[in-house]
Amino acid sequence: MSVAGDPAGRDRALDDMPALLGLAAEVGARAAAAGRTIVTAESCTGGLVGHLLTEIPGSSAWYLGGAVVYSDALKRGLTDVPAALLAAHGAVSGEVAASLADGARERFGGDIGVAVTGIAGPTGATPTKPVGLVYVAVADGARTVVRRAVWDGDRSANKRASAGLVLRLLLGWLPAAPATASPTTAAGSPTSAAGPPTTTTGST
Repeated sequence: MSVAGDPAGRDRALDDMPALLGLAAEVGARAAAAGRTIVTAESCTGGLVGHLLTEIPGSSAWYLGGAVVYSDALKRGLTDVPAALLAAHGAVSGEVAASLADGARERFGGDIGVAVTGIAGPTGATPTKPVGLVYVAVADGARTVVRRAVWDGDRSANKRASAGLVLRLLLGWLPAAPATASPTTAAGSPTSAAGPPTTTTGST
């Protein structure tokens, strides 16, 4: 399975809360315009993605909810991640991120499932999986996209950066919302920071 990322395996962190809320607002506008619903399965972010999405007024129209699946037991029980997949690749892997996204979509009934799993730090690293490693995934039943990044912040910054990567991946997935009639953009309004994902995995 191929996983998108830059050649160094890193990605630009976006961990400023106002900027993250701007991305969440744009996700909401695009999801509402497209008539798509979103569900989440979060591990290392501990519900931060869901928090950002529900900060947007009217989010109940397009965000159905999600689960914080921190333990392997909940990954198996709530999002149907196979035990064999966890044993083979570990919880922090592209394979498990893809399975989490697809499992959330199927179990929670959303059009689009998103997932994040990683090592926020400062402990938990292994020789092959450093602190700051994260995988995020989006799935809609027809295709699944996975992104990999490695952050170098503290625990809270790594969680925010991971949530930002989820939102950018969603923006690359959802079509742009129709332009409004306003000829100018109000100060402080959200802007899109994502283009289409560079690599697409096969459906899982």
